[in-house]
Amino acid sequence: MTESPEEIKASFDKFDPNGTGSITTNSLGDALSDCGAKLPGFKVRDICDSYKDGTISFDEFLKILNGVKTKNNFKESIKPIDESKKINVHKGTEKSSAWTTHTYSEEEKLAFVDWINFRLEKDEQLKTLRMLPIAEDGEALFKALHNGILMNKLVNDSVNDTVDERALNMPDANGKLSIFKIQENQTLALNSCLAIGCYVISIGAQDLIDAKPHLCLGLLWQIIRIGLMAKITLKDCPGLRALLDEYESLEQLLSMSPEEILCRWVNYQLNKVGCKRTVKNFTSDIKDSEVYAHLLCAVCPEDKGPIGLEPLNQFFQIQDLTKRAELVLKNAEAIEARSFVRARDIVSGNQKLNLAFVANLFNMYPAMDDAGEFEIIEETREEKIYVDDLLDEFECALAQESREDLAMRNWMNSLGATPRVKYIYEDLKDGLAILQLFDKIKPGCVDWQKRVNTPPFKALGGKMKQIENCNYAIELGKELSFVLVGIDGNNLHDGDKLTLALVWQMMRFYTLQLITHDGKVLKDNEIIAWCNEKITGAGKDSNFSNFKDASLANSRAIVDLIEAIRPGHINYDLLTAASNDEEKFLNAKYAITMARKIGARIFALPEDIADVNPKMMMTVFACIMSVGFAKDQMK
Repeated sequence: MTESPEEIKASFDKFDPNGTGSITTNSLGDALSDCGAKLPGFKVRDICDSYKDGTISFDEFLKILNGVKTKNNFKESIKPIDESKKINVHKGTEKSSAWTTHTYSEEEKLAFVDWINFRLEKDEQLKTLRMLPIAEDGEALFKALHNGILMNKLVNDSVNDTVDERALNMPDANGKLSIFKIQENQTLALNSCLAIGCYVISIGAQDLIDAKPHLCLGLLWQIIRIGLMAKITLKDCPGLRALLDEYESLEQLLSMSPEEILCRWVNYQLNKVGCKRTVKNFTSDIKDSEVYAHLLCAVCPEDKGPIGLEPLNQFFQIQDLTKRAELVLKNAEAIEARSFVRARDIVSGNQKLNLAFVANLFNMYPAMDDAGEFEIIEETREEKIYVDDLLDEFECALAQESREDLAMRNWMNSLGATPRVKYIYEDLKDGLAILQLFDKIKPGCVDWQKRVNTPPFKALGGKMKQIENCNYAIELGKELSFVLVGIDGNNLHDGDKLTLALVWQMMRFYTLQLITHDGKVLKDNEIIAWCNEKITGAGKDSNFSNFKDASLANSRAIVDLIEAIRPGHINYDLLTAASNDEEKFLNAKYAITMARKIGARIFALPEDIADVNPKMMMTVFACIMSVGFAKDQMK
């Protein structure tokens, strides 16, 4: 079954041969089937009745697909290999059939090799270990991933300070690293991927050690994509508000996917240089290189000098699309923005790689400074003040998203929320993502057939259908004994801060399921008592009284608990006196990294520990406790 938005888009484009950004209702059944969601004809016709103009956009298709997936809970189907495609084949065991043969894209492998070599070229450890540069030929990339060091470095490159690299197991003077040490590195890599919001399913440390190409490339793309898309936000680029149409709100911008924002950004830049072309996708719309030629001219900074295919009219007289693409990439190289795509990737319309190329270009040269004074409404002074106040409100909300909201968002995405959650308060309004999560934390608790309303939501009555979903989510929470006084479906649909109260209790419920004892869910005081007993038993004196205990800020109790569970794992020489905020942060980062290294799935940030956030503190100790439980059961 197709999983990622990129793969879904590729399937969608098969039924959009003219690159209009839409498919006809006649193609819907086949498009859903291509994504692994086969529906009876009458159900397809029921859905199509809602689209009177006979067309369905990609965003509408994504909602339909998500609704079909959740409502019918269909199983993954594996398709036979299309031998006509240029792919590499990775065979399974001798008993495997053609139906379980895995494939991977050579183009993607080459693009990722180039990106890794570029991003990590200054890493002295990797140079000393002779792990860089990675050769493009053969399986050099997969061999480089074998010991887990490279994967952890890439996680840090995408989301800084996720991994304390001091905790990595490094080869000895002879270049040797035991399989046990490699296993620890890969366990750390997987848990760190989860912590930044990767959806890691059916992948274990051994799969990475064995360097299974299709799994490695899938995980690499998630890591790279998260890093590329992280800065495509109002918080990092306030000028993005210039991309809104006259009657659109900031809420609508927040609800857009990074792909949608990038399409708007490209069109905005094209308009600046007088190009009449517009893009709706990064497949068919960019194949002739015209868009890229104008885009590079639009974003080229003054200190790089004017670039451009001079004269442009001669460029467009070139009929060979490959030669056009090569000229475009030469210009991209002139501003050090050539990445991910080669000429053939542009001409073939490789969605994943072209998306990455444009995202990287945006990150390097957003060229939105002139949009800094943009006003959505510019009539009276009172209206301008209103717009400024509204923007301040959103920027404040986005700034606060960097803590509890971020941890919970990454937790939701790690469980496979579809589509990915970008902003908790915007993306949970229809209730579907919350209901998906309920089905993850308490399998089977959601009645998808009778109680859940799925897209498309009609203009008339659609809001009520979404609120019904949200009310159902509240109902499920109460069945699980959540404290939801004063919270109803309207709060969730309106993006109220109370949404976080529900999500937090879901995260807490999920975490506590890891440490049930004789079918009983442990309480906070029982968790604290167990941790203190372990710490004392190991000869340490870092006991704590509750999850608000100020002494927890130095991370000693956490590392002592890890040492009690896995003796010899903690290097106490790396701990500081925690006499200031910087030292507390360093200790916390090391403690979280070591916890993940022994198998704890922790979503808390170092700041949560340094500031003693009691909610996240509970999850840290509970997750480490789950590792201790598992070890005791093995005994």
